[in-house]
Amino acid sequence: MTFQKRSCFVTTMDLKLKDQLREDLIDQGFSLTTPAYTFFSAKKKGISCTLYTSGKLMIQGKEMDEFIRFYIEPQILQTLIYSNPEPNDTSERIGVDEAGKGDFFGPLCIAAVYADKKKIEALLTLGIRDSKTLSDPAVIALASKIKAICPHTLVILKPKTYNQLYARFQNLNRLLAWGHATAIAELVQETHCKRVIIDQFANEVVVLNALKQQQLDLELTQRHRAESDLVVAASSILARAAFLQGLYDLRLLYKIQLPKGASQEVIRIGKAFCAKYNSSLLEEVAKLHFKTLQEILAH
Repeated sequence: MTFQKRSCFVTTMDLKLKDQLREDLIDQGFSLTTPAYTFFSAKKKGISCTLYTSGKLMIQGKEMDEFIRFYIEPQILQTLIYSNPEPNDTSERIGVDEAGKGDFFGPLCIAAVYADKKKIEALLTLGIRDSKTLSDPAVIALASKIKAICPHTLVILKPKTYNQLYARFQNLNRLLAWGHATAIAELVQETHCKRVIIDQFANEVVVLNALKQQQLDLELTQRHRAESDLVVAASSILARAAFLQGLYDLRLLYKIQLPKGASQEVIRIGKAFCAKYNSSLLEEVAKLHFKTLQEILAH
């Protein structure tokens, strides 16, 4: 197998690993400086490696190929995004994804992002990838940049609204399909783009039925792990950033640290919330159909 040599590689990394990267680079003989807007810039003969405060990682130099393949990919990125890049589809499309579905506390957020060839090229320079592989600060920083580049829509269902809609739909997948169709319809009206890619979360018919109710005739692709598509990845970042903001707003309002997920820590905090306020207020901060609720209310 042959590889095309590149002179520069840009991606985004999880900032939880920045200290490991710094220490490893020192061990590998790099000299470090701290230019503006960076955590550090590391250089040695044939390679420079700069980590920006946004989470963007830029590697340059004629010796960078082995450095990326044998260190950066396996140890830091834990993907083969450089060795085996997916062909970049630059055709115009709308990507859609959600965040908050598996979190007891906080909103459900669905984002749709539109990009054409020019916007896709701009997104590529940001090092966009699936939001689940990014730290919270990186997600927030990238979200503002994506919003500046791409037309987008956000459907943000705060817990009380979410609970009312769940009571109506009585099924999470139908609720998700309604949210996806709502976000898509608004963006299609704005951009007139008919090609849509979403991360498949249910039987294909569920989303198709929701789109029919919006009277939308689209070229729809539903696939698992659709976040590998650049535009879907951008939508996953916007959705997660909106979820993080929604959770932060609830923390400020109720002065209690509401965690992500549905873990034992969530149950502990849920009990503390009920002790501080009243269990009837849980509908304002949490998704009440979760089994987590029964564990919180159990004595």
